[in-house]
Amino acid sequence: MREQLDKKHVEVFLPTITKWSRWKDRKKKIDWPLFPGYCFARFDPEDPLAVLKCTGVVNIVSVEGKPAAIPDVEIESIRTLVGSELQFDPCPLIHEGQMVEVVHGPLKSVIGRLMRKDAHRARLVLSVDLIGQAVSVEVDVSDVKAY
Repeated sequence: MREQLDKKHVEVFLPTITKWSRWKDRKKKIDWPLFPGYCFARFDPEDPLAVLKCTGVVNIVSVEGKPAAIPDVEIESIRTLVGSELQFDPCPLIHEGQMVEVVHGPLKSVIGRLMRKDAHRARLVLSVDLIGQAVSVEVDVSDVKAY
């Protein structure tokens, strides 16, 4: 897909992350898309067919039926991070106040409300609404996802 877009002179950005992949007989480092299923492209929003006709393109992220422009500052921030020597990992986009599910660890499958989040820890509140009671717990932020 990226090659097809390049041939059409469409500016493409596919941020990747290097991960170990394991086969039966060996391990190898492979570049995986940072955001699986998404490739960023700069194109004329009035002519989306050039992009949509490329093999592998399923759709264009749109708002009210029109291609949505991702702010340059967001793309450039990701480009700077990917080009740096810093360690980074994809993570779910969750916000304080949102309901989340614990997906790893001893609290796996527990549902709670995210009250606070920092780089490594998340504080969840588990509630019993009918009796007006709740309890809070801290978990690793990488162990929760949006519910």
